Amino acid sequence: MGVTLAELVRLALDEDIGSGDVTCESTVSATAQGRARVYAKQELIVCGHEPAAEVFKQLGAAWTVVEPDGARVSPGQTIGYAAGPLRALITGERVALNFLMRLSGIATHTASVVATASGLRVLDTRKTTPLHRALEKHAVRCGGAFNHRTALYDGVLIKDNHIVAAGGVTAAVQSARAAAHHLLRIECEVETLDELREALAAGAEAILLDNMDDATLAEAIRINREHARTAGRAPAWLEASGNMTGPRIAGLQAYLQPFGLTLDAVSMGGLIHQSRWADLSMRVE
Repeated sequence: MGVTLAELVRLALDEDIGSGDVTCESTVSATAQGRARVYAKQELIVCGHEPAAEVFKQLGAAWTVVEPDGARVSPGQTIGYAAGPLRALITGERVALNFLMRLSGIATHTASVVATASGLRVLDTRKTTPLHRALEKHAVRCGGAFNHRTALYDGVLIKDNHIVAAGGVTAAVQSARAAAHHLLRIECEVETLDELREALAAGAEAILLDNMDDATLAEAIRINREHARTAGRAPAWLEASGNMTGPRIAGLQAYLQPFGLTLDAVSMGGLIHQSRWADLSMRVE
């Protein structure tokens, strides 16, 4: 679904090159061949080889991976080489680096969050750049976190507006369960402990606990455990979300662990939208 990587790269090149690279065509021989090194200018987690390779491929050059996606590198360290016509290397430089810098930035930021999470599973969300979702979710995995549902078509997540439109938590959960096939788990977003109790009673198998403070999240875990014990079934999957950051996740873990409480996951749109581009450069050799 959506555009392919080849189509996305073609559109990116068309945007940048237009009718032609007037600087390169006026300064670089059409027959000159060469190689260019792409290297890190900061400590980072590498991500973006696939789109970079596609950029150079479409321009008639080749890309060689030195440090693979997911590798941690230091300033000055080479992550890959482009080789072929010098015009292709220089013309493709910015688009290739834009992909690499953006995706390495997401992977690097994600790794910093995961490092604070004390083993708690960290998930991304659908807060992605339009048409770049597959690339950005790959970057999240390179940083050591996990993907939430890919898109609207592969998972049921009942949110506040669904609840309003359906006429309440119970109606929304029951309608979703009746419509979904048996392999789809029903997840329901709740904002209060009363909504949590209602969602559990209605049969939700996963709960997204939205914008709750630490004490409320702890109570939600206890309610879920007690409901499971009383109902004689496994507890629902509990996922906390809303204004999550690395320090917030670390603080939450520190708050819960002395009570022997834990969540199944936290989801954080900021893995992507709070990331900053990593610093990479290319130098023709």
